[in-house]
Amino acid sequence: MDFMTKEEFINESNIEIIQKLMERNNGYITAKELEDFDISRNYLSIMTKKNMIEKVAKGIYIDSSKIEDVYYVLSVSTPKVIYSHMTALYFHNLSIKAPDSSFDITVTKKYNNSKLKKHNVFYVDDKFYDVGITEVETPQGNKVKAYDIERCICDIIRSKKRMDLEHVKYAIKEYLKRKDNDLIKLSKYADMFGIKEEVMDFVSMMYE
Repeated sequence: MDFMTKEEFINESNIEIIQKLMERNNGYITAKELEDFDISRNYLSIMTKKNMIEKVAKGIYIDSSKIEDVYYVLSVSTPKVIYSHMTALYFHNLSIKAPDSSFDITVTKKYNNSKLKKHNVFYVDDKFYDVGITEVETPQGNKVKAYDIERCICDIIRSKKRMDLEHVKYAIKEYLKRKDNDLIKLSKYADMFGIKEEVMDFVSMMYE
């Protein structure tokens, strides 16, 4: 999120401050941000009653004129979630179709949150959690955390029993066509996960 200093708002009302913050964050505001500016959360209730904003999750609000970005809201409300597998590949333009209401997400084994129940959750050891994390844009232009392409290719092969095999094959074929593919990185990740031979077999099979 872009940051604005309190000094920028000395002569403006609290509602105007909130609106300016929302403009800088694609229509979103969180209760935490108001605390950073010493603004009472009561203003969120006031603006909600005036139909200026809508609550989309605990402590997260959106401009009423905007359409909710479900990817972004999940990312903000559960910051430990990393988009992975086919959902991340969708962001990377390597998926046959857009995800439905259930997303592929990865968290550490010790993490638990009731919001995850409706999603396809993959649990990993702490040592693998940070591998390949990057930032991508959702279709609505908001930034969320996801794994990079090479990590995703490894993940869909590692978890192929939970994947649609045709979708796996499509993603790998399209990946190999891309000029920005990094087979050295892919090999490094595959070795780290102990699936190097399996990944290389898939890559060889998918070469056209």
